[in-house]
Amino acid sequence: MPGWDYERAAAKRGFLAVCGCDEAGAGPLAGRVYAAAVILPDGLELPWLNDSKQVTERRREILFDQIQEQALSWAVAWIEPEEIDRIDILNSRMKAMQAAIDSLKQKADFALIDGNRDHGSQCAITLEHQLVVKGDSLSYSIAAASILAKVSRDRYMVEMAALYPQYEFERHKGYPTKRHYALLREFGPCPIHRRSFLKKL
Repeated sequence: MPGWDYERAAAKRGFLAVCGCDEAGAGPLAGRVYAAAVILPDGLELPWLNDSKQVTERRREILFDQIQEQALSWAVAWIEPEEIDRIDILNSRMKAMQAAIDSLKQKADFALIDGNRDHGSQCAITLEHQLVVKGDSLSYSIAAASILAKVSRDRYMVEMAALYPQYEFERHKGYPTKRHYALLREFGPCPIHRRSFLKKL
């Protein structure tokens, strides 16, 4: 379960506004990649808050509202599929995370970044930061960011399902499932498919 160790260690170093940052949607064949940045009040406890992949959809929706209500600051950003194809997914993830950090109304002076990468060939996290592998299960702030990014992306994919119902995006959210590949072979790609991800077709 996540805790406050990383945030408090940064505070001891003199940082006053520590944000957690995570992304959602790096692996899908379709749709945007999303990122969120969150600054939480120290010691905040929210039931069920954990890595978004470990939380049920219903609880994620509840947490989404609670995080937005109780965070000191939060922001969500995304990169469109056309840009993902142009600059690649690693650069897109970095660009989305930095955009979320930049969009915080209360500016952060330090970021806890989920994962082990902080730059691609073109885009990088520019705020002073620390990488935290599996951070969404270790840091409360990163876990909160993972919920905001995941729920935001899932809601977007449900909207896309209404535009392109033949792909059943509401079921698989664009991820490379057998069903998604079967529908791609039947109908071909739609405008939100990432062409650079469709090499197997």
